[in-house]
Amino acid sequence: MPAEDTRGPAEPTARDAISAPDAEGRPRRVTRRFPLFTRDTARPEGGGRAAAGDAPAPARQWPLLVVLSTVALGLLLTALDVFRYGTLLVGAALLAGAVMRWMLPGVGMLAVRSRFTDIATYGVLGLAIVLLAMMAQPSPWLQIPFLKDILHFTLDK
Repeated sequence: MPAEDTRGPAEPTARDAISAPDAEGRPRRVTRRFPLFTRDTARPEGGGRAAAGDAPAPARQWPLLVVLSTVALGLLLTALDVFRYGTLLVGAALLAGAVMRWMLPGVGMLAVRSRFTDIATYGVLGLAIVLLAMMAQPSPWLQIPFLKDILHFTLDK
């Protein structure tokens, strides 16, 4: 005669935080909303693959590779003493990253934070680098007159 199972009913298990059972043991309604309290870091919106899952890794992460390879080319130009064009390329790569983050639904590992924060971060840093490259001495392409006045006001006694 087989022994009786005295453990009682099986405990419901949770596959993830969203489908965890409620207090009565019923599974929660499946939703795409984030839970009120999280125990883990959620993947950023748009952080999915940029290509199908069966594609090779470089194809899945092409937005990040475009930005990184452009930055690498800009740094190489800067190291080869083409400072202005190299730094302009670095700034343009960050601006392109901001545009891709805004326009594309999935950008892979280029998505680090929320969409707004990524766009603001890439955009502000890219714009600052481009403006600084255009104002670099000697013979700057861009001159902002009030910056010189501010500098003289802060240094004069």
